[in-house]
Amino acid sequence: MKRLIIGFIAALCMTTAIANTDETPDQMARATASTITSLIKTNRETYARDYKKLYAMVDEHVLPHFDFRKMSQQVLGPAWRNASDQQRERFTKEFRDLLVRTYATALLKYNNEEIVFLPYRHGQDDRVALVKSQIRRTDGGPPIGINYNFYRTDSGWKVYDVAIEGPSIVTTYQRVYAQRLQKENLDQLIDNMGKENQRAVMAGPTAAAAAPLPTKTEAGK
Repeated sequence: MKRLIIGFIAALCMTTAIANTDETPDQMARATASTITSLIKTNRETYARDYKKLYAMVDEHVLPHFDFRKMSQQVLGPAWRNASDQQRERFTKEFRDLLVRTYATALLKYNNEEIVFLPYRHGQDDRVALVKSQIRRTDGGPPIGINYNFYRTDSGWKVYDVAIEGPSIVTTYQRVYAQRLQKENLDQLIDNMGKENQRAVMAGPTAAAAAPLPTKTEAGK
């Protein structure tokens, strides 16, 4: 679980200023990792007391730079193609809230881990990009590999997937929701996601921080 939490910290840290189309994804990643880690260090006690401020920080610095609709489309797969526009909007909202509100408090676990970006190769006209990084752990354990998938849009680069030590967030949740859709229809799934998100908000940051990404067993591996 610790690897997943640290990995998600890295995912949040590197996606906060991807609006400048003159910068390459790796340049943005390096600059914004510094911004987020600085905010955490400065406001850790405030965020720990008031999780709404923590969520607001994530909303401001992270949400604009993830393409949650594209991620949701990939996660649902065939179910997305058969879904109504309203169902797509509802699922995208709940999936976004699941990721952001569940893992925002993982930022509070940041313990000065070093984020190292690997050599980056990208053509000027490329439409997609892969940024590779490692998290150098303070406990002496092996580094954690984090890969970020970007694609170019008219408004700049967007993140559409993050892979932590191999499996990506999208691939992991594809398996989770494929299993759930064998027992629930899409409306039931979305309703239950909403209830789960509401319980997480009411429970506060301690409960949210304790929730890991789906395990290999839950993801069907």
